[in-house]
Amino acid sequence: MARKMRPARAYLIVVFAAAMTLSAQGQSADAGAVTPALVRAVVAGLVTKDPGSEPVKKALIELIAENQSVGRNYTALTGADGTFRIEGIVPGRYRLLAERTGFVEVEKRQPLSEGRMITLAAGQELKDVAIRLQPTAALEGRVTDEDGDPLADAQVAVLRQTFAAGHHRWEQTGAERTNDLGEYRISGLAAGSYYISVTPPPNFKSLIESAGNAGASAAQDGRGGGQECPLNTGEACDTSRPVITSYTTTYYPGVRDRAQAASIQLRAGEDFPANFSLTPSPSVSLRGSVENIPVGASAIVMLRAPEFNSILNGGEVHKDGTFEIRDVSPGSYTLLATVNGNTPHGLMARQTIEVGSENLNGLRLALLAGSEIHGRLRMESKMAGAKSDLSDFFLALRSADGDDDMASALSLGGGFSNPVQVAADGSFQWKSVPPGRYFVVLVAAGEGLPNCFVKSAVAGGHDALDAGLTVNGGVVALDVVASDNGAVIEGLVTNHKGEPIGNATLVLVPEERLRSRPDRYGKTVSDQSGRFALHGISPGTYTLLAWESIEGEEYYNPEFLKIYEGQGRALQVAEGEHSSVQVEAVPEGQK
Repeated sequence: MARKMRPARAYLIVVFAAAMTLSAQGQSADAGAVTPALVRAVVAGLVTKDPGSEPVKKALIELIAENQSVGRNYTALTGADGTFRIEGIVPGRYRLLAERTGFVEVEKRQPLSEGRMITLAAGQELKDVAIRLQPTAALEGRVTDEDGDPLADAQVAVLRQTFAAGHHRWEQTGAERTNDLGEYRISGLAAGSYYISVTPPPNFKSLIESAGNAGASAAQDGRGGGQECPLNTGEACDTSRPVITSYTTTYYPGVRDRAQAASIQLRAGEDFPANFSLTPSPSVSLRGSVENIPVGASAIVMLRAPEFNSILNGGEVHKDGTFEIRDVSPGSYTLLATVNGNTPHGLMARQTIEVGSENLNGLRLALLAGSEIHGRLRMESKMAGAKSDLSDFFLALRSADGDDDMASALSLGGGFSNPVQVAADGSFQWKSVPPGRYFVVLVAAGEGLPNCFVKSAVAGGHDALDAGLTVNGGVVALDVVASDNGAVIEGLVTNHKGEPIGNATLVLVPEERLRSRPDRYGKTVSDQSGRFALHGISPGTYTLLAWESIEGEEYYNPEFLKIYEGQGRALQVAEGEHSSVQVEAVPEGQK
């Protein structure tokens, strides 16, 4: 189903700056537009501090139109009494957000990172909108070495666990480097559960030692790759004992293995102290070679953990194809290799490894060419003779194993770009696609086409819509058909008393065989009257679930969904169907 691209927040700030000459009570940024003022709507309300009822002044209020081709964006600042008023609003559905440095918007003590949804009718005046802002928390502390001396320029990162791509991941929500006193402070954190990591600055002493020992270490066949054997002494040699020690990434409360990291619970407005004393420990290194590097080209190697969205470590490949990655913590990783700069078809390689307490030597990565996928998009319209500008469409490849970040990392030097814009004639092309299995997803359609979905995808005469598209080099031809006749589901969400609930989260969950594919889900929130709408739904069997309040995107986790078996609304959706339903939300805190 199609997902609309939300305007960048940076753009909204520019819009706000341009509107600063308007009154602090929120005159609309498009006051001179042609829509008659009599049919326009008004939103007014009060922003207060949570807990308590102290007004919050100078809070930025943003009103973002869900359909940018019809509505517009508006901004306002709260006055000294915490009130705001926005006039001249084009009727429609909007996302309402409030921002103030040092605060986060909350509802029922849960952060509202995406704001709330409201629907405005012609001439409607929505008064008394109550917005609560909660003071953010901060982490502060000091990082020292084993002697208590400060470690300057160490990076302290704050991490949260989320569920995405079929497994739990850690996402960075804040980071800061220590100053010359080893001190750091990370502010602007919403109340909740977090993890902390400290990555030390380069240990130049260990790097020099490592460089001096590289030749002898590389000569070992790697029962551990540790201490160099004394030459011409006849003494016994223990090759399993590492020689080099260094400071490595450490997790709160002071462990190297991220699987042993402990979480901390931050409360609103709290300054949480977290000090770290790093001690040198055996430094595990990875050594190996990269094969098939083109003449005159250079390659890089990277290390990525499945629970992180970023590269954790890496290095350049030497002219003879050898490489070394130092200071690796225990855990499971994917070792990646790619070529710097564009090559005709991209060259990449990857290998899954398990790192323990000993060095890994003799690793080999063979670079392989990426694939080229070219094809054409055709549009089926429910209106005879209707024409669409196909250049308004964007298609994406989503990894079947949920590792889209891996594909991007693999192709840093290969020219792989995802998503791609469809040309006016319907043609599209991906270059240097990393080996793997992918699903074709419609990530954006033209304005005014909310009901579009991918109806079929065929490659080489075989279905690629549900089975996926497998690529492993070469050229692949792909035919995609989209339809603007997707189903529409609208309705009302209530509590157990039958009362409408605003800002409830509704998720349309596909049948069990498709629950590993986020693109087959539908998601929205109810407006102030408890009304909701889902557009562009592919035909199929679904369960509609609603929560009064839910943190993160755990609903993509099939195990999490099992908790709510029988609590949703079962739906059989046909193409072009327009249905109206009522669903009862899971109460806050209930499992």
